[in-house]
Amino acid sequence: MADFKASLSGAAPAPDLDPPLAALWWAAKGEWDAAHKLVQDEATASSAWVHAYLHRVEGDLGNAGYWYRQAGKPVATGSLETEWELIASALLGGGRA
Repeated sequence: MADFKASLSGAAPAPDLDPPLAALWWAAKGEWDAAHKLVQDEATASSAWVHAYLHRVEGDLGNAGYWYRQAGKPVATGSLETEWELIASALLGGGRA
C-alpha cells in the first residue's frame, strides 16, 4: 500500500497495474473521467467495486448501488477516503477482495 500511495506523486499509474487499481490511482488524483473509463467496460467484480466507488464519489448513489450489487459488495456508508483505502488494500492483496 505504501508503494501504491507513493506512486501518486507520479504523472501516471504504473503500466503493470490492472484496470481497477489504475482507476483507483486516477481517482486519488481527482481524475474521475480517466478512472471511470478504465472500469466502465470491465466485466470483473473488482472493476464493478471500483465503478461503484466512483459513482459514489460522483454522488450518483442509485448507479453506485447497481455496481455494488454487481460486485457482490454491500453499499458503502463510511467516508470516501476509508472506502478508497479498503478497496485499494483488498486489490493489493492486503484485505478481502
